[in-house]
Amino acid sequence: MSEIPADARLGVVVIGRNEGERLARCLASVRGFPNRVYVDSGSTDGSVPLARREGASLVELTQPPPFTAARARNAGIEQLLRNEPTAEFVQTVDGDCELQEGWITAAVAALRAEARLALVFGRRRERHPQRSIYNALCDQEWDAPVGEASGVGGDALFRVAALRQVNFYNAAMIAGEDTELAMRLRKCGWGLRRIDAEMTLHDAAITRFAQWWRRIRRSGHGYAEMAHLHPDAREPNWPRTVRRIVFWGGLMPAALLIAAVLAVMADSRWWLAVLLLLLAWPANILRLILRERAHGSSARLARATGVFLMVGKLPQFLGLLGYYRDRLLRRASQLIEYKG
Repeated sequence: MSEIPADARLGVVVIGRNEGERLARCLASVRGFPNRVYVDSGSTDGSVPLARREGASLVELTQPPPFTAARARNAGIEQLLRNEPTAEFVQTVDGDCELQEGWITAAVAALRAEARLALVFGRRRERHPQRSIYNALCDQEWDAPVGEASGVGGDALFRVAALRQVNFYNAAMIAGEDTELAMRLRKCGWGLRRIDAEMTLHDAAITRFAQWWRRIRRSGHGYAEMAHLHPDAREPNWPRTVRRIVFWGGLMPAALLIAAVLAVMADSRWWLAVLLLLLAWPANILRLILRERAHGSSARLARATGVFLMVGKLPQFLGLLGYYRDRLLRRASQLIEYKG
């Protein structure tokens, strides 16, 4: 990592849970920070002694309440501010990421240039996009346009004053916590910006369909909670996103099943309805593929995006149901993990 600006009052918060070798690379990448905090959420893989050997200030979370990334980041920021009460900026990093050379210098300069900016983030890249189509899709997901942004991921350089104004992260959220924080910052008049700089190297390590399914189910849970917390949002419009998930992931499969049952049990003319319903999926997949190709994606990535965006409506719908079930039962949602 490049040298930290001498007059910058900043620190770094790393969060992790059973990241193993990924965490070792992450902590090595932030050794240049004099104020380093690592927050562990119940790891059993040696992450805690590793952080001690690296000399990081350590926070070990216990349950209850449930582990969440948001809770971990809040705990880390609180510890960092106890260590350095005058800190002006804080860099958050997920334990499966490595901070890139030159990022902090560019990020601090960007925040100092515009007092209205709450945070800046840069390009997060996948370490092994060639290992699986799932990793490749993650790499594409991280490639947000340079300029004003409506959301943010787990890695960013924050202005502490902005975080204080919105009372930090919503610690109860198990998914979408970064985007929810971004919504509250924007509602308070703060700006968010993606700058043209390399920020982190991420290791999603998704090589199996089951991992991808759990990750997408978690996103459905996050969309449902965002729609509940920000029903008036217009950019992004979370209620509209939820309606699309319900349509493609719930209503369309239900209609297909009902039509098939009627075709078998009642009248063979219902097979026409079955055919029309089946055709709706490839038609929408084709539309998505053409859109991705128009945006410059390779043919392989465009095809994968089209297919997985549509198939992903099914686990997303299950994520929605999980969120509404937990609300109905008035119980805290539990982590949906896809690694390990």
